[in-house]
Amino acid sequence: MRILLHIVIFVLLTILTQIGGILYLISILVIKRTANKRRLKRIGVFIGLYLIATFFIVPNVAPIFGREKIKETEFLKAHSVFFKLANRNYVRPDLNKSLTQIATEFEKRNNGIKMIYLDANFPFINGFPLLPHLSHNDGKKIDVSLIYEEPNGQLTNKKPSVSGYGVYEKPTPNEYDQNADCKQRGNWQYDFPKYLTLGTINKEIEFSEKATRELANIILRQNSIGKLFIEPHLKKRLNLTNGKVRFHGCQAVRHDDHIHFQLK
Repeated sequence: MRILLHIVIFVLLTILTQIGGILYLISILVIKRTANKRRLKRIGVFIGLYLIATFFIVPNVAPIFGREKIKETEFLKAHSVFFKLANRNYVRPDLNKSLTQIATEFEKRNNGIKMIYLDANFPFINGFPLLPHLSHNDGKKIDVSLIYEEPNGQLTNKKPSVSGYGVYEKPTPNEYDQNADCKQRGNWQYDFPKYLTLGTINKEIEFSEKATRELANIILRQNSIGKLFIEPHLKKRLNLTNGKVRFHGCQAVRHDDHIHFQLK
């Protein structure tokens, strides 16, 4: 049973952080089974190793694999510390440069409003999956939040979910419902992120069509960007006519809680 528990913890840490599973195994090997308070010591060793690796070692090794940590600015921020602590904030240098340019231009047009990023990629190994995403495995992809406004129409940096995912800007009765179509075809996972919100917050805020359209168009004007994924009803509502705007497919999950874009 103990071995099974270690395996489960190893797998979960690897799925969430890429490096956590290996560091967990090291912490087990370092502290012998006969040691006093071994569980507490193992936890302490793991936390220490993990923090050192995440903030000092990984950022210096990742460039060998063609990736670097997202360079945050005053106008480009992670939705929460989780994305940084879990090493889900690595991209290729070209995408890093584009992120800075997009966030800077967007803030110039919308004073004080930041571009908030969600999942990007892990630091190492092309093809290593960043679950639950299907394609965030090569340093080229990133998700960013939609833009919202207060009831009085003033733009805000607030978001509607704790995790950054799962609170949808649903289609109106007159708009095409891609979610219903995909689920009717048997793609049960299509709206699964609704279970991953970790709680809904800021319930007073509303989706800003104007600002989200502006952000999307700034992204699309970047020569380095090859594709942008957003739900079909939002593509039409926001009048996004650029050929880079694509449908991600029913095998993925819905994209009316965030925007996904990627390098060519």
